[in-house]
Amino acid sequence: MHGPDADHPTLQPDGLLAGYLRGWFPMDDEGARGPVGFYEADPRAVMPVEGFRVPRSVARGLRRAGYAIRVDAAFDEVAAACAGGREGVWLTPRLVRAYGRLHRAGHAHSVEAWRDGRLCGGLFGVCLGGMFTSESMFHREPEAGNAALVGAADVLLRLGAVLWDIQMASEHTRRFGAREVSAREYARMLARALDRPPLNWSAAAAPG
Repeated sequence: MHGPDADHPTLQPDGLLAGYLRGWFPMDDEGARGPVGFYEADPRAVMPVEGFRVPRSVARGLRRAGYAIRVDAAFDEVAAACAGGREGVWLTPRLVRAYGRLHRAGHAHSVEAWRDGRLCGGLFGVCLGGMFTSESMFHREPEAGNAALVGAADVLLRLGAVLWDIQMASEHTRRFGAREVSAREYARMLARALDRPPLNWSAAAAPG
């Protein structure tokens, strides 16, 4: 159901993009009304595009799992699965809808792990210039989230991305090379990335 808050300017593509252009990211509160909140992180976590590494145990698991990687085949399903229907999380139903609008405007994309015609895991994020921001990830089968992460690394390398923003690092993402930078350094990285031509996501779809 689309309530009146779905039409708030901060939840429209231009409103969300204005935040990302400033280095902010949205996080909502369950049951919130009015504008969505925007936040900064200091330090900020980034994932390397060149230099991304796949732990040996993950590589072995992915070979056994045999997932096919697809791009933008099921964006709305990925975003909804990332929200997971849980209460008390930042990715609320109205924010899921907002990311769907951003996807249809050409600025949000998903990388997905499929097997036997079934969506098993994926991640989604926002792309501006040479930057991609991973917003959230989910998995329904073992290693499917890792498959989407490794698939995203391959896609971003092929497309020529220069900044992969993951906002906050975890022990898991550090295994793949995530590191933290100061807010000042992130601002410099963002400015360089925004100066790049938009990534051509239409060329990124991999056969499944």
